[in-house]
Amino acid sequence: MKTSFALLAAALALSGCTAQANEDTIRKNLGAQLPKEIKLDEIRPSPVAGLWEVRIGSEIRYTDATGQFLIEGEILDLKNRRNLTQDRVAKITAVDFSTLPLKDAIVWKKGDGKRRIAVFADPNCGYCKRFERSLQDVNNITVYTFVLPILGGDSPDKSRAAWCAKDNTVAWRDWMLSGTTLPRPDAKCDAAAIDRNIELSRRLRVNGTPAIVFEDGTRAPGALSAEQLEQRLQSISAGAGAAPAAAGKS
Repeated sequence: MKTSFALLAAALALSGCTAQANEDTIRKNLGAQLPKEIKLDEIRPSPVAGLWEVRIGSEIRYTDATGQFLIEGEILDLKNRRNLTQDRVAKITAVDFSTLPLKDAIVWKKGDGKRRIAVFADPNCGYCKRFERSLQDVNNITVYTFVLPILGGDSPDKSRAAWCAKDNTVAWRDWMLSGTTLPRPDAKCDAAAIDRNIELSRRLRVNGTPAIVFEDGTRAPGALSAEQLEQRLQSISAGAGAAPAAAGKS
């Protein structure tokens, strides 16, 4: 029995050494071929034997054990009908909803508001406006909007105007739904929340709007229809957390 355990321990140690050697080889070879500004954040075995996962920020690529080939695409588990690449991205981009600084968000509620989402949105983002319209057809929801001037132009001015409005919920929704001119902000208004939203978006790697965060930590990068959002919310309530495809993003 002791001999068996010793052999098992030796096999595990050898496996660990081999994996580390492969990782080192891949990191060295890929690093030599890719632009220097690309950082290889993580290299690990993929679910497919002989294929290695390469994580660059929140993006997933694949390579062989030597790091000679770089593969772009998704791994689909046909038997279980799962997108393993999408599952992995969802895991590494998951957000602890309880840690979001909700005081920096514009808030509105419909119905009992028991289902909560957070949205990063730019006032000039067409897809954000589309999503805002879709939200009108969803019941029992609380929406926290982190205004994020990501598109340039007058987005920072409009973001400040929306945040500083006497009733920023009304001002934001009137602008996004009807195009009603935003009120001129008070010069004394503290719009530091906008800067904090920008920093928060960097930490969470929010690269486009709208970016939707659900209470289970999963995200949707792009506008969802009311039907897609309802499906997602019901799925989360049931503990499934299945992610539908996004309609688009700006």
